[in-house]
Amino acid sequence: MVRYLIKRLILMVPLLIGITLISFIVIHLAPGEPAGLQMEMTPKVTKEARERIKAYYGLDKPLPVQYLTWLKKFVSLDFGNSFSPDGRKVTDKIIERLPITVMINVLSLALIVMAAIPLGALSATHQNTFIDKVTTVFVFIGFAIPTFWLALLLMILFGVHLGWLPISGLRSMDYETLTISGQFLDRVKHLLMPALLAAFGGLAGLSRYMRGSMLEVLRQDYIVTARAKGLSEGKVIYKHALRNALLPVITILGLSVPDLIGGSVIFETIFAIPGMGQLFYASVMSRDYPVIMGIVVIGAILTLIGNMLADLSYALADPRIRRS
Repeated sequence: MVRYLIKRLILMVPLLIGITLISFIVIHLAPGEPAGLQMEMTPKVTKEARERIKAYYGLDKPLPVQYLTWLKKFVSLDFGNSFSPDGRKVTDKIIERLPITVMINVLSLALIVMAAIPLGALSATHQNTFIDKVTTVFVFIGFAIPTFWLALLLMILFGVHLGWLPISGLRSMDYETLTISGQFLDRVKHLLMPALLAAFGGLAGLSRYMRGSMLEVLRQDYIVTARAKGLSEGKVIYKHALRNALLPVITILGLSVPDLIGGSVIFETIFAIPGMGQLFYASVMSRDYPVIMGIVVIGAILTLIGNMLADLSYALADPRIRRS
């Protein structure tokens, strides 16, 4: 097991370098450049001034040279300075925003796991019943409704009309004057809608995968044998069937990590949450290459770690894999 873990960690290095190379090329091939965006409000600016800005940012060098320069800094965990007027270090900007995005994604992932697995298992064990039909309708609704549109509807309902939940930010204006319990409740209210909406789409898909996997396992011969031995239905379902049904779901769960990170751009922009998603959107709009690359690398690392954890979870769920 330890050898497998070390091997996976070593293989992550060339994979991460390949991701950064492709991302670097795509970002620089996209229309627009920092010099052009900074000078668009001053149409009389000279060509020499534009060239000086490009030279200042190092954009006058060939693309391979730019990438090697960036890679050398990345090896020392330095993403350079932002192209924005504040000129702050990219690492400082990401460290400020990363915990917020990770917290929302962990909450939404926990909600997906806690709800999707029991929902899918319940639907499979009650196949073609009223419960199964209700969950099927719920899943189709989850697939069909655009989450950003649903977010706007919920903001209007719970934030504007009912006034139950805040619709932006992470805390209220009077946060500092609240008690400790009041501050905790205020945070929960601000995170409730973003976390639930981030989990909504993933919950629908994962519960359907869980249902299909559970139905396939329930048809296996060893389940029939377990029932023939007189084991209770609870033991058959939760001790024998559920663990084996989790294997495909774990794979899907590991692959859903990039979707959650990518979805942060939408939710953090809609709810004005100062996380990595909002920073990424603002950086793309301003062609802030160092910040874009820094966020892409962090997202790639989190994705690779998520896939590795999914593989390790395989071993925890199935003793046969652990022994091999």
